[in-house]
Amino acid sequence: MEKLGLNLGTFLFYLFNFVALMIVLSAWIYQPVVKALEDRRQKIAKGLEDAQVAASARAKAETDAQHVLGLAQQEASRKLREATENAEKAAQEVRAAAEKDIAALRESAAADIRSQRDRMLAEVRPEVAALAIAATQKLIGEALDEKRQRALIDEFFSGVKSGKVVLLEETGETPSAAEAEVVSALPLTESEQSSIRAEVGRKAGAGVRITFQVDPDVLGGLKVRIGDRVIDGTVAGRIDNLRKTMQ
Repeated sequence: MEKLGLNLGTFLFYLFNFVALMIVLSAWIYQPVVKALEDRRQKIAKGLEDAQVAASARAKAETDAQHVLGLAQQEASRKLREATENAEKAAQEVRAAAEKDIAALRESAAADIRSQRDRMLAEVRPEVAALAIAATQKLIGEALDEKRQRALIDEFFSGVKSGKVVLLEETGETPSAAEAEVVSALPLTESEQSSIRAEVGRKAGAGVRITFQVDPDVLGGLKVRIGDRVIDGTVAGRIDNLRKTMQ
């Protein structure tokens, strides 16, 4: 050591101081720094892990939100479709109810008009008979049996003679039916309707349902529909048949 220019004591002194310094640095500086670095590394690692978890959670939340939004849109579309269908159905029901009410009003008005027309025609029937009698008497220039004339005029309008329906007496067999319709130019009296009911019942069966209609266009006589068969004994029908035979 002396040949190298070193003193053993000095060397040992410096060596001891160096080792002590290393121990002190290791204990007081290196290990805390290493520990701090390790703690920082762990914190960074945990932060990265937390960030990854947060990113995963955010991605899942976005996916869930998209799913919920899709379901909400589907539900909104379904409710809108149902609301539209319900609105259309309600509108159709309102239209149907309105059309039904209008049809009922029209039918009621038509029934009232028919009733008033029939009442007015019933009121003028005696006047028509009187005018016909007066015209006949004036035409032939002498007085006629007014009772006989009225009977002939009643027969002309009702088709009933001595309690018998002339039209049905002249026809052959008539198939039985559930319904029958009788059309006359003027409203028939209760007595005339009773005679017609008896004759139609005898032809079509006792259970037949008879309705009476008034149509001034037939001029006189009766048109009877029993089931599918129509027996036309009206003046208008005879004139039409005559016109056809002359063509």
